[in-house]
Amino acid sequence: MLLVCLLTLVLLLAGPAFVVASGTVSLAVDWSRADRSPVGLAPDPATTPEAVVQVYAARALSWRGAFGVHPWFAVKPAGERRYTVYEVIGWRAYRGLPAVSVSNRDPDGRWFGAPPVVLAELRGAAAAAAIPRIAEAAASYPFAGEYRVWPGPNSNTFAAWVARAVPELRLDLPSTALGKDYLGTGLFARAPSGTGWQVSLFGLAGLLLAREEGVEVNLLGLTVGIDPLDLAVKLPGIGRIALLGDGPPSVPPPAILPPGPPVGPG
Repeated sequence: MLLVCLLTLVLLLAGPAFVVASGTVSLAVDWSRADRSPVGLAPDPATTPEAVVQVYAARALSWRGAFGVHPWFAVKPAGERRYTVYEVIGWRAYRGLPAVSVSNRDPDGRWFGAPPVVLAELRGAAAAAAIPRIAEAAASYPFAGEYRVWPGPNSNTFAAWVARAVPELRLDLPSTALGKDYLGTGLFARAPSGTGWQVSLFGLAGLLLAREEGVEVNLLGLTVGIDPLDLAVKLPGIGRIALLGDGPPSVPPPAILPPGPPVGPG
């Protein structure tokens, strides 16, 4: 039994170890000098009068990026000239502030050097209907006063919470969204995409079955899964590997930045 447990742990950590060994993640990052510039994925508000909702994710800062991503919601009501970004940031909770951040930062800005991808998007009437519900879900997030990198609650727990309130997004959070399966003291919940269900024990062990996500098994907070409709497998650290054709966007590696003290936002 001990040998089986050790072998399982090695297999779960193989993906994050590969990410580090391949240089995909830089372990020494000076967050104060990291690039936060936009990458050009968000429609220009000046030329886009319709309502817009986009969900982004980028590799987390420093060693955290070997295991997971940081997600956020960017919304723009019809006629607005700027975006509002909803996300959970760990250092806010560590300083006694609400973990939920609501700001007007660049919606598609790099996450401390890591370029984001769009996980889901709504436009027009669908976006206009979703925006107030995203705001309500962010305001009612039950873990706003706490934050834990592992197994949650963290920024991915927040993304899953908001996604359940807006099933039109059909948000398929990647297997690298560490913390997405944390349900607190609850055991059952809808899948973040709204197309199935999941059971989870404190984010440490669980099972998810959904049309959008496929089949996912959570062990120690790390996700292994298969998406039969897109013919893809999901691995800890590495993320989605499409076996045939194109699937949902995967999260790109972060930019390699000059070394510095690995402290600051995560």
